[in-house]
Amino acid sequence: MDDGMEQNSLIEIIEEQTNRALWEVRNVIDCVPDELWNKEYCGMPCWKHIYHMLHSLDLWYINPRDKNYEEPAVHEKDLNNLDVISDKQLLRGEIEDYFIRIEQKLRKYISGLTDEQLLEYPSNCEYCKFTLILAQFRHLHSHMGMIMGFIIDDTGLWPRVLGLENPFPAGKYDKYL
Repeated sequence: MDDGMEQNSLIEIIEEQTNRALWEVRNVIDCVPDELWNKEYCGMPCWKHIYHMLHSLDLWYINPRDKNYEEPAVHEKDLNNLDVISDKQLLRGEIEDYFIRIEQKLRKYISGLTDEQLLEYPSNCEYCKFTLILAQFRHLHSHMGMIMGFIIDDTGLWPRVLGLENPFPAGKYDKYL
């Protein structure tokens, strides 16, 4: 079967699946109606669930023990913690800017990796690179499912996903299925 997806190395597969996951994250964020942005789910506003998901992706996909990791400009203590109520509120534009930063960072990181490096341990980290990447796919999609559930429950609309085989939409597209 020729689906156009390169599967000659683990990195090619990880890169393709990361690109698909990032497209879906952007689409789900775009699907959150303004009236749900601050609505509380499980005691936290929707935007905080999104920020938690993104912050984890930003910190844990590459190296959660990186001494040079820089928090995003919008961050303050526990803003990413779903167990702590925050006084600060993030705007959609702040989340979108943060997502773009993460997307660029992850694509640059992946483009420099080789299959052999996947079993290497980042500096000061007890997990190998492959473990960190897979753990973030697990965490990301747990939270994506929750956020999609919020959207579906409140709007009756299902955010579009790519799955394994659907092509990336070109130009304007319906963000819902």
